[in-house]
Amino acid sequence: MHAERLTAAITNRPGVGIVHLGLGAFFRAFGVPWIAEAMRASGGDWGVLGVSLRSPTVRNALQPQGFAYTAVELGPDGETPVVVDTIETMLVATEDPDALVAAMADPAVKIVSLTVTEKGYCHNPATGRLDLDHADIRIDLSGEVPKSAPGFIVRALQARKAAGRAPFTVLSCDNLPNNGRLTRGVILDLAREVDPGLADWIEAEGRFPSTMVDRIVPATKPEDIARVEELTGYHDAAPVMHEPFRQWVIEDDFVGGERPDLGAVGVQMVADVTPFEHMKLRMLNGTHSSLAYLGYLAGYETISQVAADPVFEGFVKRLWQDEIIPAVAAPPGVSLSTYAGELFTRYCNPAIRHRTWQIAMDGSQKLPQRILSTLEDNLAAGRQCPGLMLAVAAWMRYVGGIDEKGAPIDVQDPLAETLREASDSARGADKARAILMVREVFRPELAEALMPGVTAAYERLLAVGARKAVEELQ
Repeated sequence: MHAERLTAAITNRPGVGIVHLGLGAFFRAFGVPWIAEAMRASGGDWGVLGVSLRSPTVRNALQPQGFAYTAVELGPDGETPVVVDTIETMLVATEDPDALVAAMADPAVKIVSLTVTEKGYCHNPATGRLDLDHADIRIDLSGEVPKSAPGFIVRALQARKAAGRAPFTVLSCDNLPNNGRLTRGVILDLAREVDPGLADWIEAEGRFPSTMVDRIVPATKPEDIARVEELTGYHDAAPVMHEPFRQWVIEDDFVGGERPDLGAVGVQMVADVTPFEHMKLRMLNGTHSSLAYLGYLAGYETISQVAADPVFEGFVKRLWQDEIIPAVAAPPGVSLSTYAGELFTRYCNPAIRHRTWQIAMDGSQKLPQRILSTLEDNLAAGRQCPGLMLAVAAWMRYVGGIDEKGAPIDVQDPLAETLREASDSARGADKARAILMVREVFRPELAEALMPGVTAAYERLLAVGARKAVEELQ
C-alpha cells in the first residue's frame, strides 16, 4: 500500500513559523514531534519549513507523502509508530538559494533552528572561532550565493535588517558546548566581514539561546522502511526510528519572547543550559564516542553489542565514576550517578541499533567537547584518566584507516585526509605523536600534556588490541 494511507493522516496545518536547516533524521525524530505537541497543547503557527543544505534525498522522499512521515519509538518491549505532519514543505539550498533566503526573511518566521552537525558551523573546533579559510565561507564572502549554514543565516538577517524587520531567533540543536554562544560568535564573525553595521545590529537585537538535546536516533536502514510498512500497512519512504527517552533543555531567550509553548509539553526552559549541556556532552556523548571507537576496533557493530560485553560494561562504568563525574558539575536536583545508570540502560536497549561506525563519524569535530575538555580538566586537577586516554588513542587508530584485522576503515571526517597523512607519516606509537600535532584538534599545550598517556595507550592497542587493552584497565 502506498503513501495515500500516510497522507490521509494529515490534519489542518498551521503557517510556517520555523525554518530548520539540516532536516535529517535526528530533528524529525526529536524536535518536530515536540513542536507538534506544543501546538496541540497551546496553538500557534509554528509549522516547520525544512531545509537540506546539500542533497535533495530527504525532500524527494517526503514530498510525495505531503511531508508527513512515521516516527517509530523502539522500546525494549516493542515498537510504537506515530505519524508526524508538522513539516509544511522543504527547500534544497543548492537548487534555489534565493528562495531559502526569502523564506528565512519572511516576517512570519520567528525561529531558524539548526542540526547541521559540528562541521556545519565552519569553525575551528580548537578555538571555537569561524574558519575564514573554510571553502564554504570563502564562497559566502565572494559575493555569490551563500553555501554554508552561517552564510544563509547572515544573508537572511541582512535582508530582514534592510526591510526594517526584527531578526529571527537562531536556535542551535547540535551537540556543541555552549552551542548558542558558539553560533552567535560564528554568525557575528561572518557578519562583520560582510558589513560591520549588520554585525552590530545582530549583536544588539539577535538572540542565540543555547540548548541541550538528547535522544538516540539511529540511521534509518532499508529494513527499517520494510518493517514500518509491515507494522503500519502503508509505505513510508522516510520514517525515523528513535529510543523512548528524550530531553530538551532550552535557554528561554527568544526575540520578542516568541516561541512555541514547549514548556507545556515537557521541554525544560531554563536561564542557563550550561550544567545540563556539560553533563550530557561529557557523560553521554563522551562515553558514546569512547565505546564507538574502542567497540568498532573490537569488532562490534552496535553500541548495544558493546554494552553487553562485561569488559566494556566495567570500562564505561569506571569511566563515569573515576574520570567523568569528577569533572562535571551536576545541574540542580540531578544525581550524576543516577544519570549514569540511566545512560547505561539506554545503551543496552537492543532495539536501538546505533552503529559504532555512525557515532565514529566526524571525530575531529566532536572530540574537543566530548572528551578533550574532560581530559583537560582532569589533568589540571591532577586526576588520572587512563580510560579517556585510551579512547583518544582508539580514535587515532580508527582515523589511521586500518582496523585491527588489517581491513580498510571508511573514515568519514572533514579532516580525514590530514589525519590519515599524519598517521601514515610515522610508525608504531609515533603515529599518535604525529596526530597530536594536528592543530585543528589539539592545542599545543594540551598535546604536550597528553603525549605520554596517549602514546602509551596507543602502544597497548597495537600490542593487544582494543578489547584486551580495555580489560587491562580493570
